[in-house]
Amino acid sequence: MTAPRLSRETLLPRLAAHVMAHGLADASLRPLARAAGTSDRMLLYHFGSKERLMADLLAHLAAQFAAALDQAFPAARAASRQDCIAQVLAITGEGAFQPFMRVWWDIVSGCASGNAAYLEAAGLIMDGLLQWIIDHLPESDPDPQSGARMVLTYIEGAQMLAAVGRADIPRAGLASLAGAPRPS
Repeated sequence: MTAPRLSRETLLPRLAAHVMAHGLADASLRPLARAAGTSDRMLLYHFGSKERLMADLLAHLAAQFAAALDQAFPAARAASRQDCIAQVLAITGEGAFQPFMRVWWDIVSGCASGNAAYLEAAGLIMDGLLQWIIDHLPESDPDPQSGARMVLTYIEGAQMLAAVGRADIPRAGLASLAGAPRPS
């Protein structure tokens, strides 16, 4: 049996699997090439530059995340903004989403360092997530654009707080938003 022909399309899933397992810290050409079963020169041949490879890889990972979120999210739209937040936090808090979250924090760290490729990728990811949220808010939402921005802001803050061991803060905040008594 012959090995599949190498192309951007065959390389990206291999590269994504490596990044999901090891994060972006080990995302230099040689480790990525080893993970893809090729050479760093072949990666550059297929992607043109390390910057293009990273941009395409991050876009591929963002598409994987959106597809996984779509698959895990209930078929019906959320009943409210708060319900959308609660569902996304519950889904992304599951073990299957932890590799995505680790990679996301690597991207955020790169953005904080001013890495242009990460800033571009993060912007595209955020734009995609905003649209995803708009598509999952109730059809009756009075202002889905603004609502999606609020929901995304809350989700990102809640995920950061959970990552630093303070998931109790967003849980209490979400209960407060919904008008429910705060959990003790």
